[in-house]
Amino acid sequence: MLRRFERLLDATAGQPAPPPTDGLVRFYWHFIRQVRALTVALFVCGGLIAVLDTLIPTFIGRIIGLVSSATPDTLFRDHSGTLLGMAAVMLLVRPASFMAHTILVNQIVNPGLSNLIRWQNHWHVVRQSWTFFQNDFAGRIANRVQQTGPSMRESLVMAFDAAWYIVVYGSAALLLLARLDWTLMLPMVAWFCCYAVMLRYFVPRLRDRSRRVSEMRSTLTGRIVDSYTNILTVKLFARARDEDAFVREAIDDHTAAFRDQTRMTSGYTMTLSMMNASLIVATATLALWQWSEGRIPVASVATAIPLSWQLTNIAGWVARSVTSIFENIGTVQDGMRSIDVPQQMPDPPGARELRVTGGEIRFDHLHFDYGRIRDVVTGREGVHAPAVLHGINLTIDAGERVGLVGPSGAGKSTLVNLLLHFYDPAQGRILIDGQDIARVTQESLRAHIAMVTQDTSLLHRSIRDNIRYGRRDATEAQIIDAAKKAEAHDFILQLEDWHGRRGYDAHVGERGVKLSGGQRQRVALARVILKDAPILILDEATSALDSEVEAAIQSQLDRLMEGRTVIAIAHRLSTIARMDRLIVLDRGRIVESGSHAELLRASGVYAGLWHRQSGGFETVGAEENDNQFRP
Repeated sequence: MLRRFERLLDATAGQPAPPPTDGLVRFYWHFIRQVRALTVALFVCGGLIAVLDTLIPTFIGRIIGLVSSATPDTLFRDHSGTLLGMAAVMLLVRPASFMAHTILVNQIVNPGLSNLIRWQNHWHVVRQSWTFFQNDFAGRIANRVQQTGPSMRESLVMAFDAAWYIVVYGSAALLLLARLDWTLMLPMVAWFCCYAVMLRYFVPRLRDRSRRVSEMRSTLTGRIVDSYTNILTVKLFARARDEDAFVREAIDDHTAAFRDQTRMTSGYTMTLSMMNASLIVATATLALWQWSEGRIPVASVATAIPLSWQLTNIAGWVARSVTSIFENIGTVQDGMRSIDVPQQMPDPPGARELRVTGGEIRFDHLHFDYGRIRDVVTGREGVHAPAVLHGINLTIDAGERVGLVGPSGAGKSTLVNLLLHFYDPAQGRILIDGQDIARVTQESLRAHIAMVTQDTSLLHRSIRDNIRYGRRDATEAQIIDAAKKAEAHDFILQLEDWHGRRGYDAHVGERGVKLSGGQRQRVALARVILKDAPILILDEATSALDSEVEAAIQSQLDRLMEGRTVIAIAHRLSTIARMDRLIVLDRGRIVESGSHAELLRASGVYAGLWHRQSGGFETVGAEENDNQFRP
């Protein structure tokens, strides 16, 4: 039966929409409006339970009044209808209301709404630009995405319940006391006035402190994850104590913020405790005095005192709920710093799918400056950096193989990142087969470009999943064929992970740490081979391979490059000497262009780089046979 209710909310159904970026209330409403019916049902159930709980002191007073006025012989004979009605409310209506509320909260809201929020937040965040992730801890972003859903759900459920109990129970209690005797409501009116003043003072302070605690918790998580992610570096440099200090500082900041919050919570709780004690004593004193004067019956006393007692209990629960509500709101506000952020570099309206017919690439008067990039966490412009590229004009013909050469910082990687549209140029444009990449969807652009990087990172999944990342619909035979072409098949068959999974089922660990650098690079090459994109970028693609393996897969790379437009970056000039054309960059400008032999004859920047790498020795006849050159 419960599964039927659980299916009412599918957390990952439908097309998510990015959250608004204009405040906490609209952020909440963005998700509430998606589950309006559920929210209304939860609101109604909370109100019904609050009304039913208000009836309990009334029933107690009514029973005491009947017992004091009736005899044992007449009690059930004359008042059985009243007693049965109260029993039906307590045995049937109240449990049914609690059951409905429990099903709504436990079977639908807790798992469904929490994960709906998580899913949609992740959907939005994962589409942020590369710069977005460069400006923050991955662990902190993940913590915010993970915690925002449950915190929003908890704050909503508690706020509904707390609001109903205070409004419904408080209003009903005042009306009941006014019906008995208007003087009996005076202590409760005074209590409500003090309660309003107390909330006015404490709530904003609790909110601010809760937000600070959540921020410190996210920072702590980010630092811990950063240490774990880079554990090899920590071990190699024997920096465990430095990492202790790095994390200890965050823990101390979190502890200080937490103590600041709990001081405010303690003051709030103690103030409410004194107010509650005063309410009970004042109500009991006034009721007993009125009874002793003969102004009210004993039933009124039996109703007034439980009403005040139950109100204090509810107020204590509300106080704890308010503390929890604002802790959760603080977590949501902290999460909004990573989630409620406009998407950087979104596709322009009307962006088309890129269609690659040949693969010609043209850089047209391209300028770029990293100082233009805005920090998505702080909202401030990044530290000013000198311009990286200055007026790059370059055309790479369809099927041409081009090598990018130049010293570190010359702009080689930046040029590739602009081609992949990780950044927007300051001026100029990039065209592929005559289509401005700024006017096409980024997904379609990158779908037509395959890249092997020097710092190869694999997903913490199976070898099969990592290779299939190149093409989702690839068959097992295609995956194995790609692995063979990358000289990876043999070592893959020998793999076994810590759960006993073997071969292509073996998992590679976070970022592929269970594999050697050369193994990771061969898996990455297999992934690129499987992708079979018309444009290929090789950024030190064989840097992690030993000479024997590099020689074994070089012929496969040559075959892979056939018929494709290729851009290769390598610091070992021998690996790109066979390219059709070499482009030499220096300080963000193209300073030379030509074949390996032509550039050597020119005795310019490239020739200088070549001689430094080769130690000044050249193979005889090198100008006639580019492939003979090896430093």
